Amino acid sequence: MSSTDQVYPPSPEFVAQANANEAMYSRAANDPEEFWAEQARRLDWAVPFTRGLDWSDAPFATWFADGKLNVAVNCVDRHVDAGKGDRVAIHWVGEPGDSRDLTYSQLKDEVSRAANYFASIGLVAGDRVAIYMPMVPEAIIAMLACARLGLTHTVVFAGFSSAALRARVDDAGAKVVITTDGQFRRGEPAPLKTAVDEALGSGDDAAPSVEKVIVVRRTNHDPDLPWVAGRDVWWEDTVAEASPVHEPEAFDAEQPLFLLYTSGTTGSPKGIVHTSGGYLTQAAYTFHNVFDHKEARDVFWCTADIGWVTGHTYIVYGPLANGATEIVYEGTPNSPDEHRHFNIIEKYGVTTYYTAPTLIRTFMKWGRQVPDAHDLTSLRLLGTVGEPINPEAWRWYYDVIGGNRCPIVDTWWQTETGAHMLAPLPGVTACVPGSAMGPLPGISAKVVDDNGNELPQGEQGYLVLDKPWPGMLRGIWGDRQRFIDTYWSRFAEQGWYFAGDGARYDENGALWVLGRVDDVMNVSGHRISTAEVESALVAHPAVAEAAVIGAADETTGQGIVAFVILMEESDDHDALITQMRDQVAVDISPIAKPREINIVPELPKTRSGKIMRRLLKDVAEGRELGDTSTLVDPSVFEAIRSQRA
Repeated sequence: MSSTDQVYPPSPEFVAQANANEAMYSRAANDPEEFWAEQARRLDWAVPFTRGLDWSDAPFATWFADGKLNVAVNCVDRHVDAGKGDRVAIHWVGEPGDSRDLTYSQLKDEVSRAANYFASIGLVAGDRVAIYMPMVPEAIIAMLACARLGLTHTVVFAGFSSAALRARVDDAGAKVVITTDGQFRRGEPAPLKTAVDEALGSGDDAAPSVEKVIVVRRTNHDPDLPWVAGRDVWWEDTVAEASPVHEPEAFDAEQPLFLLYTSGTTGSPKGIVHTSGGYLTQAAYTFHNVFDHKEARDVFWCTADIGWVTGHTYIVYGPLANGATEIVYEGTPNSPDEHRHFNIIEKYGVTTYYTAPTLIRTFMKWGRQVPDAHDLTSLRLLGTVGEPINPEAWRWYYDVIGGNRCPIVDTWWQTETGAHMLAPLPGVTACVPGSAMGPLPGISAKVVDDNGNELPQGEQGYLVLDKPWPGMLRGIWGDRQRFIDTYWSRFAEQGWYFAGDGARYDENGALWVLGRVDDVMNVSGHRISTAEVESALVAHPAVAEAAVIGAADETTGQGIVAFVILMEESDDHDALITQMRDQVAVDISPIAKPREINIVPELPKTRSGKIMRRLLKDVAEGRELGDTSTLVDPSVFEAIRSQRA
C-alpha cells in the first residue's frame, strides 16, 4: 500500500466530457451550505426550501427542513412528465433465465398501482412496511410506492433468517410485510414465504404489529403454499388490479424514508433512520458525479442487493432520480456459469459497473480467460464498494475488465452515511490503486489520534467526519441515546462522527481507509492494519484471497493470523507459507509477518460477500462460534478447523 504505486490519471478524452471539475472542491469548501443547496435544487420540490442545515440540536441534524417533495415523483414521474417515459428504467435479468424491461412510464403505472392498494388497506404516512424479497422488480416498485405515500420502508435481505426478520419487524412496528412465494437460487426455487410465516408466528407468539402479508408469485413452486386467511393476499390479485392513476402528495424533507438495520458488534440490530430531502440530494449528487452519469447514454449496473444500503442508494434512489437506465440482476455471478456477468455486460452494453472487491478477486481466481472471451468495450467507468480494495485487485480490474481505459472509483461510505463520502472524482482525480483518494466536494473528513489531534501524513489514526452532510443518518429508530453513544461519544468534545474505521493520509495526500479499527491490530505496540497484510498476501501470485485477524497473544498482545485461498491446489504448503510470510515482511515490515497462515478452501462470507472476520477470530482463539445465521455456508468452518488441526 505504498504511495509510490503507479498513479492513474484520467485520459484527456474522459476529462473533456466529465460531469465533475476541480472547481467543485473550492466552491464546496468556501460555502458548503450553498453548495449542497445547489445539489438539492437538481431535484423537484413541491415547496422550495429556504433553509439548509440546522445543527442546533447536534448530533441530530435537519436539512432543507421547510421544503416539501415527493421522493417517488423525483425518481419516476418527473422523467415521464419531461417526455422520457419511453426510456427503459430497468433491464431486469432474472433466474433461471427470464428477463423483463420496465420503461419509466410503466414503472410509474406500477408504483401508482401499489400506492393505491397500500392506501386502500389503511396505510398512512409514517407507517412502516417491511420488504423481504429477492431482486425482482416488485421489490423496487414496493419501495417507491412506500416513498410515494410517505410510508417508511425497511428492506430485510432475503437471505436473512426468520428470526432476523422478526426482530426487524418488531423493532420497526411494521404493519405490512411484502414478500414472494419463493426465490431462485442457481436456477432452483427455494421457499421464502414460509420464512415469513415462521417469523410472524401465530397465536400468542404472533407479531403484534403486522396486519397484512402481500405475496408476489415468483417461483410458483408450491401448490399448497401455507396461507393465513384475512392476512395473506397475492400481489397479482390486489396490487396488480389497482388503478395506475395516483395523485402524489408532497412531504417534509425530514419525512422518514427508510429504516435499514445494521448489526453491531454487541446488542440488537440498529435501525438506521434516513429521511427524504437530504438523503435524495446526496444520492442524486453522488450518482451524477462519482459515476459521471450521462442520461440517455449510459447503462448502469450495481451488483449489490437492495437488502443493503448500496442497493438502496445505487440501485433505487440515486439512479432513478437521475433518469438512468440500469441493470437489476437476480442471480449469482457463476450461474449458469462463470460468464454470467460478462454476458450481461455484453448483451446490454453496460457502461458503468459497480461491484465489490470480493467479486473482483473471485474473477481473478477464475482467470482472465473468462472476461477476455467477451466484448467489454461498452464499459467506460468501473467502481468498487464494500471494503478497501487491495492494489493488486485494483490493477487487475483496471487492466482486464476496464481494458486499461476505464477510470475506477473506489468508494468509501456506510449504511449510516447514506451515500458516497470518500471517492475519486472521475475526470478530475489521478488515482492510486487501493486508495479512496479523499472526501468528495461537500464532505469533510480528518484522520486523528485518540485525543482528536490531526495526524501528519503517513501516520495511522481514526477516520472522523467533522462536519454534517445531507445524507447522514438521523438517528437509531426508537433509541436516541444509542445513536449518541454509538457514533458521537468517541469524539464527543469535538462533536465529530466516528466512522469506526482507521485511516491514514500518505505523503502525497491520498487517503487510505484501513478497515474497522477493531481490524487494526496492535502487535508489540505497532498498529498494523489487517487490510495492509491482506493486500501483501494477495500480492503473492499463488494467493486468490486472504482474510487476516488479530488473535490474542501472550507475548505480543496480538498475533497476526491469516486465512488464505490459493489460486490452485498445491502440494507444498510449507514452502508457500514461508514465501507468503516473506512477502509480508518485504511489503510492510518483518513485524507484520503473520504468526500463523492457514491455507483454506473457502472463507466465511455473508450473502453480500462480506468476510466475517469476527468468526475467524473465534476460530483462531479457540472459542465457540458466534452467530453464523447470515453466512452463505456455515459449514466452511469444518474445513477451516480441519486445516488447523
